[in-house]
Amino acid sequence: MEYIARDADIAPVAALIAEPTRAAILTALLDGRALAAGELARVAGVSAATASAHLARLLDGRLVDVVRQGRHRYYRLAGHEVAEVLEVLARISARPPVRSLRQSRQARQLEEARTCYDHLAGRAGVGLLDRLREGGFYDGHDLTGAGERLLSGFGVDVEGARRSRRRFAPECLDWTERRSHLGGALGAAITEVLFERGWYRRGTVPRAVILTDEGREGLEAMFPGKELTSGTPIT
Repeated sequence: MEYIARDADIAPVAALIAEPTRAAILTALLDGRALAAGELARVAGVSAATASAHLARLLDGRLVDVVRQGRHRYYRLAGHEVAEVLEVLARISARPPVRSLRQSRQARQLEEARTCYDHLAGRAGVGLLDRLREGGFYDGHDLTGAGERLLSGFGVDVEGARRSRRRFAPECLDWTERRSHLGGALGAAITEVLFERGWYRRGTVPRAVILTDEGREGLEAMFPGKELTSGTPIT
């Protein structure tokens, strides 16, 4: 058989992600926050020693970074590229079966509004991109002049996002909605301001975010006449 040259050796990285405990750890880190080994062990349903062993493998594979604060160590994804790979895998993977009312509520909250690493996703993220597009603020590839003025007035550092090494404003196919939300440097910059203003806050379910009353009023003022997703807890 003729040897075929490859651009990159993807097998070791794929093997790291493919192990169920490591996959659970990586998924838990998809909200962009740094978590302690003990928290990740609980999420993955394994002992602290087992989680530490898997985290060591992920560190060696450069899929996660460690942040030290005094004697404490916290782990986070190594960057947005890792998050993008995990999101693509989520889109082509089967959804796990829902076996309890609690799991059903959590799944619905994630579908409603969540973070995709550092940008808004779920129905909330898809709806935000729809409103930008329908209002003539985004043309499918870039912000329009009106879009730059709108977001700059909102407090988004548009020029800083343009200078980022990341793609500026790509559409990111949402793995629950099967439609696009806004990703890249601009998506991250917008989401940062949404949190800073208190328009969204993090929920109790990892990655889930909640639209606040102030956020609802603010978004309705920015996009009058457009239907907004609730982003509220589901009981």
